[in-house]
Amino acid sequence: MKRAACAVVFAAAIAGLLLFSLAPFLWSVLTSLKPEREVFAVPPTWLPSRIALESYAGVFEQRPFALYFANSLLVAALSTLLALSAAAPAAYALARFRLRGAGPIEQTFLLFALFPSAVLLVPLYSMVRDLGVANSRLALAAVHAALNLPFAVWTLTSFFRELPVEIEDAARVDGFSRLQLLARIVLPLSAPALGATSILLFIFSWNEFVLALAFLTRDDLRTVPLGISMLTGVSVYEVPWGRISAAVVLTTLPVVAAVLGFQRWIVSGLTAGAVKG
Repeated sequence: MKRAACAVVFAAAIAGLLLFSLAPFLWSVLTSLKPEREVFAVPPTWLPSRIALESYAGVFEQRPFALYFANSLLVAALSTLLALSAAAPAAYALARFRLRGAGPIEQTFLLFALFPSAVLLVPLYSMVRDLGVANSRLALAAVHAALNLPFAVWTLTSFFRELPVEIEDAARVDGFSRLQLLARIVLPLSAPALGATSILLFIFSWNEFVLALAFLTRDDLRTVPLGISMLTGVSVYEVPWGRISAAVVLTTLPVVAAVLGFQRWIVSGLTAGAVKG
């Protein structure tokens, strides 16, 4: 009896936590589906009287959001690829080689991962401006990758250390070089860690606003967060909550799709049976 009661309490707590976490997004979805008069109704209405898609249409009519989506996707995907390409060899070296000062190096990586991007805005902007690549999606992706690199190295190093060394020793007996070990043994076995790290790196770049605002001044190069901030109402005193909510929902969908896609990959058990006891 006590076990059943504990299970009910636990399930209720999980449901409450889930509802609390999803409440902002659910409210954005409901707001985006309301007719405009209901968005500003006092007192507010919880459910729309009818499903209205005017807010979604207004997003694409007012700003070139399809172009913003393409820019964000390009920057986020490219920055994730650059960060992982540099982080994987560095993490493998820290995990497998007996380097002097490996511990302080890892702690330094973690320290840099905690730095907010706004702190580095001025020197980064000065460097990008001096190089003449201020309005460049590639430059923004490279900066995102550099800021994400410490976190990626720290995360992958911890996972590489958990991989059994016996598999690598067997491959070295077969004549594999270190580079071949990394490319053909370590990275395939580390697919779950690479997937989880990719999700976090992609989300950071997809949602990043401050650096994108400083680096990208041309409208055809702006990303989705910048596009949302540029949505305006009929007058300067009106906040277009319906269109903003619709843009937020559309912006969240690619992230949700990426998480669900990688989730199926992560739980597929790619490392199951790699080592037999």
